[in-house]
Amino acid sequence: MENWLKRGAEAASLVEADLQVRQTVERTLADIADRGDAAVRELSVKFDGWDRDDYRLTPTEIEACLSRLTRRELDDIRFAQDQVRNFARHQRDALRDIEVETLPGVVLGHKNIPVGAAGCYVPGGKYPLLASAHMSVITAKVAGVQRVITCAPPYRGKPAPAIVAAQHMAGADEILCLGGIQAVGAMALGTERIAPVDMLVGPGNAFVAEAKRQLYGRVGIDLFAGPTETLVIADDSVDGELCATDLLGQAEHGPDSPAILLTTSERLARDTMAEVERLLQILPTAAIARQAWDTHGAVVVVGDDAEMVQVADRIASEHVQVMTRDPDYFLHHMTNYGALFLGPRTNVAYGDKAIGTNHTLPTRRAARYTGGLWVGKFLKTCTYQRVLTDEASASIGRVTSRLCALEGFVGHGEQANIRVRRFGGGNVPYGAAAD
Repeated sequence: MENWLKRGAEAASLVEADLQVRQTVERTLADIADRGDAAVRELSVKFDGWDRDDYRLTPTEIEACLSRLTRRELDDIRFAQDQVRNFARHQRDALRDIEVETLPGVVLGHKNIPVGAAGCYVPGGKYPLLASAHMSVITAKVAGVQRVITCAPPYRGKPAPAIVAAQHMAGADEILCLGGIQAVGAMALGTERIAPVDMLVGPGNAFVAEAKRQLYGRVGIDLFAGPTETLVIADDSVDGELCATDLLGQAEHGPDSPAILLTTSERLARDTMAEVERLLQILPTAAIARQAWDTHGAVVVVGDDAEMVQVADRIASEHVQVMTRDPDYFLHHMTNYGALFLGPRTNVAYGDKAIGTNHTLPTRRAARYTGGLWVGKFLKTCTYQRVLTDEASASIGRVTSRLCALEGFVGHGEQANIRVRRFGGGNVPYGAAAD
């Protein structure tokens, strides 16, 4: 039986974007569609204090950003990107084009075709989140996307050197120092200076997320993203300090980031809560983490591993860290999660920054129906058919004709009938169903 020692805000009270955000985004996107670069420039000046004629960084500016990083910093970026690229390539290799003869003379197939152009948003207003550049740009390039454009807001009044370095090293074709609604709007809608893309990816604040939602359909998107979430599943094989560290390590993302402990040990639950309070006295980002923990933190104690699976699948968290005696039990039984981190030797920060799996993941229970960003998101699986013999065409044509008659689609039926007449020697009156 579930025993909630601490509850966060109810999911029903967490609104994707309130009315003011929706209306602001709607007006802003309409303005960008109408006035293009002029609107983008005004928004950049208003919200970021950043004014340029062209927000695309020049090769000289990119090199200047790289030169501001140490060799160790560049090597660390390169290491993380190598891991992301390596895993993405293995994922791509798992996706095959197929062609099969399903009936004599009937050949069906599909091809995995990359989208033509992708726009990658890299958040960087509060923290220079360079890892998002690896996750989006490299994954798109491994998928085969020909044109990848990136946008990140200025950081402290200028391009963030680490983000620019990551974008460049990942292989971005165009790098813009541009943030917020104006960035995703410009990439999706296009302006005089910016050619539109086919797909938008990457996390962002509530305004960026709402802009992606409103643009979906005009362009593709990776997923609908909300605040970062973490769920720690643990038993008494680990201690409260480890659990508290991993909860607060994600709570620092923002004041609306849920952090939940799910355990079979009430002692561990109470020790973790005490450790959270201790760590909040020394954590440099405690001002944000405290808000997240007080408002959205939760602790629940259940009876056994099977019940933990049931509760975890209901929560459907973005990140799920499993620190139990048998972490593989959760790998084999859980179905709703963005990413699993199995055992105490790994953690969400590894996935966020360096280990190679993608950190753009579903939030707000979207893990019930989608996974995170991966090479497959940039691919269109498109089918084709080929009929090789007269006999096959006539055979399929007769069945198709009769099915069209059931639906009352005479024109559809005639597409089949004409082939029965030409390739099968049948005498099907116009508008009738084949025998």
